[in-house]
Order: sequence, then C-alpha cells, then structure tokens
Amino acid sequence: MEWFGHAKINFHHAATPRPIKEKDGKETDLLKICEKLTPPCLLNPWLFNGHLQTLWTATKPHGPKLFYRRRVFEAENKSYKGTFAVDFPVEPFEGHDEGLPYRTKYFTDEELENMGSNDSKPMLVVLHGLSGGSHEVYLRATIAPLLEGGKWDACVVNSRGCARSKLTSGILYNARSTWDIRQTVKWLHEKFPNRPLFAIGFSLGANILTNYCGEEGSNCLLKGAVICSNPFNLDISSKILQGTFMGKEVYLRTMGGTMREMALSHKKELELYSNLDIPAIEKSTYLYDFDRAVHCPTWGYPTEYAYYRDSSSSDAVLAIRIPFMAIHATDDPIAVRQAVPFEEFRENPSTVLVTTSLGGHLCWFESGGGRWYPRPVCNFLNHMAFNVDLDSVKPLSDPPQLEKKPGNATYEPMRRRMGVPQE
Repeated sequence: MEWFGHAKINFHHAATPRPIKEKDGKETDLLKICEKLTPPCLLNPWLFNGHLQTLWTATKPHGPKLFYRRRVFEAENKSYKGTFAVDFPVEPFEGHDEGLPYRTKYFTDEELENMGSNDSKPMLVVLHGLSGGSHEVYLRATIAPLLEGGKWDACVVNSRGCARSKLTSGILYNARSTWDIRQTVKWLHEKFPNRPLFAIGFSLGANILTNYCGEEGSNCLLKGAVICSNPFNLDISSKILQGTFMGKEVYLRTMGGTMREMALSHKKELELYSNLDIPAIEKSTYLYDFDRAVHCPTWGYPTEYAYYRDSSSSDAVLAIRIPFMAIHATDDPIAVRQAVPFEEFRENPSTVLVTTSLGGHLCWFESGGGRWYPRPVCNFLNHMAFNVDLDSVKPLSDPPQLEKKPGNATYEPMRRRMGVPQE
C-alpha cells in the first residue's frame, strides 16, 4: 500500500528517446515531454489498491455529459464486410433516436453530405474498452476537457454490435480487429485533409490501437497516440485471472456476462449471418468461455489461448513509429502487471510507458471523485497538437535491428495468423 494515496510514477523508455522539435524551435524528446506533462498521482487513500479502485466504478459516477451524432459506415474491405458505427460529439440536443444510447442521434442526410472541412483543428479518434461504447464514463471523462472551447474535434469508433450498433454480417470484432479504425482514419484524412489526427484507446481498445499502430508502422497517418490500461498479453492476463478467486469469479465472470448479453442482444443477426453455436454462447459463464464459443469458430483458432496469443499487442509495441504514450497502473487487477511488455518499450524510441503504483483498471480515482489519468492524457495531446512542430513529426523508419538484410535473421513483430472468415 502506498502512503496515503501517493502513487509512485515511473517512466519506461528507450536509452535514446525519439527527438521532437517544437514550434518555438526548441529541440526536445518524447521522454522529456511525457515527464514534463505527467502530474503527481495523488489518489483517494481509502481506495488503496487496484481492486478497490476498480470496484469503485460500480458506484456509477455520472461523468460529463456528451451528445453524439452517429454515422454508419459500410466496410470498404470486402474481407471484413458489414457496417460499423462512429459517434461524433456535437452540441447538446433534446432526446435521442430510438434504439440508440441516450444523448445519441443519427446524422441527417444533409449533415452527412456536408461532412468535412479544410480547417486545421486537431481530431481525436477514440476506441473504447470491452463491450463498451461512446457512452462510457471513463471515455467521456477523458475527451470532454479536450472538447471544451472548441479547440478539438473527436469521434468514437464503436466496435461492431456495441453501443446499440446493428450487426449486418458475420464479421464481429475482436482484440485485433483493426479494420474499422483503419477505414475511419483513412476517411478522416480524406474529409479533413488539414487536420492532424491523434488517437486514444482504453483497455481492449488500447490493445486494438496498439496493434493498429504496429500494423501501420511507418505508414501510420496518426501524429500521435495514447493508450490506457492495455492488457497487452491476453494469454498471460487470462491465465493469471483464472488463478485467483477475484480474477475468475468477479472479473472474468463479469466480463463474460457482459459479452454474453451483448451477443445475445443480436441473437437474430447471429443466427442469420453466422454459424455460431448460440446455445454455447448462452451457456458461457466466464470471458474465456465466451471467447471459445465465439472467436475460435469465427476466426479458426483451435483454442481461446491461440486467439489470445495472436491478438495480443505486446509485440506490436516494437513496430510503432509515431509518438506513443502508454499509461498503466501496476496494481491493475485486469490488465495485470505480468503482461506488460516493459522491455519492448525500452527497445522502441517512439514509445514511452508511464506506470503508476496505484490506480486499478481505468480508474485512478482521486479524493474529490475525479480521475487522475485524463490530466496526463490531455496534457500530452494538447502539447503534441499545439506546441510541437507537426510537420517534423513523421513516422520513423525501421530501426537497424529490424531491417531486413540478406543472409541475416530478422524478427517481424507484426506477423499475423488470423484468418478471414470464408463465405
């Protein structure tokens, strides 16, 4: 237990962090920026471990209100056919459309036709956690401060079937489903050509975002990214959670239940578009039961652990080529410390991992009821967007140890085995 809620902060980074040039001509680097912009972590002393921090979310704090307009995209890549929903924060309005979350309406046809601009306002792409959506408190608490004053714009990519989005194919989302964020970023780049694009991911969304940045490598269109509470190595996380009563009977049972209910809310669509065993989904209790019933037959994995290993983002850290900040509490009872790839962060100059000794999973509750992590996140994003010379921030090329050379063995961190479901 840390003394009276004072969490220790550590920075894990390469020996020579990525250099960054600021608008005033000052030369700095990624580590110095992260160190400068990360405030002391002073948390509620009564929530003195990761379990108490994480379980405090059951009190359901309301968080800031955000209103959204929804755009439904048809997947461009036929391998990942179907639709997905992206929510854009807008000015407050009355009510909501039937079938959508509170404070959410669809864009009108006229609004859809007129989307896009030539302004240079920074744009944030947001990925939520497991079974979540744009309505989540942890998400709204982070992006609301950025939206104040109109300096930022944002959008939330809802995973397929989440946030009351409709399923229109048998292609679901998983821990490595980077296809929808890829299409969203490409669309934003075309519709808002002068806007610098940034991204943030939470929990499972952090895993997806890390994989996306790794897959894009030196071709990434983002100027920077932040992740919070990434489980990183899903295989390790699952096995450690199964080894404790709290891990299995509280966290894995709760996550399995929410995924089961989310899937069964689309029972008719699953029966129409997929060959999944619906009774097996109905009987699933823990998250690994659900993953065995859904992801193994969908993607061809022989076991849920093969899915976990292939979907993990720990290796993806090595392939990231844009400024990348990760925030993680080492007492996180869900994204466990044993799964964090500390050494991979120390190998990549484009990444910095910020760890706190307290905070739980997407919590970091302070004495006044607020959360700590939005401050370092917003500080970093604002600094990158408004103080850094973004013309000089280009994705780096592969470091020498990862370059392919004739006659030399090489390591490809983004090797992929996931198959695309066949007709």
